[in-house]
Amino acid sequence: MHPFRKAVEAGDHAAIEALLAENVVFTSPVVFKPYTGRAITAAIVRGVSRVFTDFHYVREIGDADGADHALIFRAKVGDKEIEGCDFLHLDEDGRIDDFTVMVRPLSAAQALQEAMAAQFEQISREAMGAAE
Repeated sequence: MHPFRKAVEAGDHAAIEALLAENVVFTSPVVFKPYTGRAITAAIVRGVSRVFTDFHYVREIGDADGADHALIFRAKVGDKEIEGCDFLHLDEDGRIDDFTVMVRPLSAAQALQEAMAAQFEQISREAMGAAE
């Protein structure tokens, strides 16, 4: 089991943050411009954990010793079922330096966008607090 999956499933936000490279690039499924940095990415992951219910990974794709991993998940956003994939790339130190999320169907992606927009003030405060 990938350490990121293990940390997410355990709800261990400190472990998740420790797995992120300082300059990680996070590409959201619902926002065009990527976010750069450990603090904002960790805050977004915490925000997602407040939005998703019944979250669980269903499959991992990748070589245990390789740099690229895909973690397929299912969850709910409100009453919408969502299916998605976390695409992770690891740097030479084994930290996540590229993190892209894709989700489907469109109606669930729209529900995720609305739910995350409602979280974003708190996410921004968390990221700024971590950066200080």
